[in-house]
Amino acid sequence: MNAEHLALAQDGASALNTWRYAHPLTPIDLTDANLRDANLRGATLRGANLRGADLTDANLRDANLTGANLRDADLTDANLRCADLTGADLTGADLTDANLRGATLRGADLTDANLRCADLTGANLTGANLRDANLRGADLTGADLTDANLRGANLRGADLTDANLRCADLTGANLRDADLTDANLRGATLRDGVTWETYLSDVVPALLTATGRTLADVVKDWGE
Repeated sequence: MNAEHLALAQDGASALNTWRYAHPLTPIDLTDANLRDANLRGATLRGANLRGADLTDANLRDANLTGANLRDADLTDANLRCADLTGADLTGADLTDANLRGATLRGADLTDANLRCADLTGANLTGANLRDANLRGADLTGADLTDANLRGANLRGADLTDANLRCADLTGANLRDADLTDANLRGATLRDGVTWETYLSDVVPALLTATGRTLADVVKDWGE
């Protein structure tokens, strides 16, 4: 961690952005930094190293975090509304109860990330890697998850109303009690290479006929 960079970040977005303008090519090193409650709204942290940083309750609204390293960072209750996290590495990060409404996470790596009860309403997660991520109780209303990797993800009780899951990989994902009202699952892989279309045309009718169960019951059992 760079002590000068930490002092700038603790002073807030204005100080950090002024320094960034004067040093556009110098990497920002905030590894393991304590930035709890920091006000970094609109901060330019493109490509910054924030690995293991404590950003609990930090305000990162509208921040530019494209390509940032946030592996194992603590972003519990952080405000990341409309932040740009394109291509960011959030592997193992804790985003419990984080506000990610309207955030851009295109191509971001969220493998093993904890997004329990996070607000991802309208977020752009196109091509994001959410393998084994915990999204239990998360709000993904209207989120774009096109081509997202959700293999083994925990989506139990998540709200996916109007979400776009086109061509997403949901193999092994836990969707029990998830709300998929009006979600787009065209081309999505549900398990063992079975697409949504195949599931509807072949698997579901056979299951309903054989068991006398409802479609809602079958949907809830996808992840089991």
